[in-house]
Amino acid sequence: MYVVSIKNIDPIAMNMPGAVNVEKRLLVGPNHGWEGWAMRLFTISAGGQTPLHVHPWPHVNYVINGQGSLLLDGKEIIIQQGYVAYIPEGVEHQFLNRGQQELSFICIVPEEGEQ
Repeated sequence: MYVVSIKNIDPIAMNMPGAVNVEKRLLVGPNHGWEGWAMRLFTISAGGQTPLHVHPWPHVNYVINGQGSLLLDGKEIIIQQGYVAYIPEGVEHQFLNRGQQELSFICIVPEEGEQ
């Protein structure tokens, strides 16, 4: 069993090429008993973005705060609080904060996506 406040999970700055003002928190994963999966919280400050990237695993996203854009295979889709997205493996994508407040979203991936 695992119960914790997000306030007690330290953010990790995403310092990789193409990432601007992005933090990640690992909320639940194999170390907490959820074998094979990981749930993360990404927070992108105003003007920030994740790298444009592709990987061999799918992920599910739920926007919990803010507004922005999701680039999927070159198409820009407006997202905001309450939106969900399923991104299949092998699809190029990027999250961009287009608003004035933080853009935060839950991201669930297979365990290999968090290694």
